[in-house]
Amino acid sequence: MRSAPRPGLVAALASFSLIAAACGGGGGGDGSSSACPGAAEGSAVSGHEPVTLCIWVPFANPEFSEFKTVVKMFEAKYPWITVVSVPNKNDTDVLNAIHAGNAPDVAVEGIPDNAPKYCSTGAYEDLNPNLEADKIDVTKIVPPGALGYTGYQDNQCMLPMLTDGYGLYYNTDMFEQAGITSPPKTYSELFADVKKLTKLNDDGSIDVAGFLPLAVGDYELANFVNGVYSDAQWYGDDSKSTLGTDPNFANLLEFTKSMTDWLGYDKLNRFFAKNGGENTEFSPANLFENGKLAMDFDGEWRVGFIKNDQSDVPYATAPFPVADDQPELYGTGQIGGSTIGIPKDPAHPDEAWLLVKYLALDTEAEKALAEQLHNIPTVVDALDDPVLTADPHFKTFLDIFANPNSRYKQINTLGFADSDLYGQFVDKYLAGSVPDVQEGLDGVAKQINDQLELGA
Repeated sequence: MRSAPRPGLVAALASFSLIAAACGGGGGGDGSSSACPGAAEGSAVSGHEPVTLCIWVPFANPEFSEFKTVVKMFEAKYPWITVVSVPNKNDTDVLNAIHAGNAPDVAVEGIPDNAPKYCSTGAYEDLNPNLEADKIDVTKIVPPGALGYTGYQDNQCMLPMLTDGYGLYYNTDMFEQAGITSPPKTYSELFADVKKLTKLNDDGSIDVAGFLPLAVGDYELANFVNGVYSDAQWYGDDSKSTLGTDPNFANLLEFTKSMTDWLGYDKLNRFFAKNGGENTEFSPANLFENGKLAMDFDGEWRVGFIKNDQSDVPYATAPFPVADDQPELYGTGQIGGSTIGIPKDPAHPDEAWLLVKYLALDTEAEKALAEQLHNIPTVVDALDDPVLTADPHFKTFLDIFANPNSRYKQINTLGFADSDLYGQFVDKYLAGSVPDVQEGLDGVAKQINDQLELGA
């Protein structure tokens, strides 16, 4: 599972408007749904009438086929329920279906930013009554960092279902050749290693980059500058943006720019383009997998990619370095992944809850999903799964997720809009077209606060 591409600001705001409109529509409640037309009912079981549930998921094959193997486990447990799974569905698809009154019984999204919009507008059912009825204390099952991106203002309209965690991948042969004996733990150590590991061609161009800052393309560095590794906070107690008032943001960006400037912004762009650019992130041509990148900020899925791509890169994994003035944060990481919930007015609310509860909170189901999809389970008791912990490369990310300081950036009803505004500024700043980082951050904070007021 990888985070889905983020929509632009216009799309994000349009999506918010759609949710507001959707709250006036209905999802059915009459026992029928056009979300899975032609689906056959299951078989009657003593005491239970047959029910067919429709679940929409963002997965494509092979992940979709792997997901369905776990759905079969659910059907074996609840034999009167038949589940029809529909692949390749994103958040816009679900919102359109809610608006049209033909939403699926259950929906899975591959992005963690939408819960505040869904919870605050009633687009998804609040799951708290179900949790209370079943006497489930979800805080004892799921770490707080994951609950933070699945609810909003005491409304738990979604639950996490697997997650991603970000850490450091490093080429062990390159480390040995450079005389580096351990992975960096702080930003200054990272920068020092970048200088040792970067190799230039005779003409001064980059042959091997020690690290790839955000300036030359996304890869996953957009998630680094979100600030988790600097303990940067996006919003204050008044719900206003703190991009301009939390000094951790300016310090983080100044550090990132210092690496970009040392490597050379133009040289990095030429190096990146020459080696395939952004299209190589999720292909066998990935720079790290092909020895062109000594260190990489990436998610746990890269472990599986390296194996599936049959890359022979010699590597190890570790937590990503943290701000020099906050060494106690080492071991933490940004997390965030799939969410699951029940769109408003479900045709089969009780059975839909059984499916959500199973996929999100059942330890064995979470283990199976994690093993099949090569992601991190979001149930604490599944983190010691021997199948997952057997690979030391992957275990790094299980430990990162379990760290109490690991989290996603703070989110609100803007969805992606705040990240889009911030990302546009970061790109300009690292390119050298914004001279004053503090003035720029103040401007972005004002834009975010203005958007929050418009959406209030």
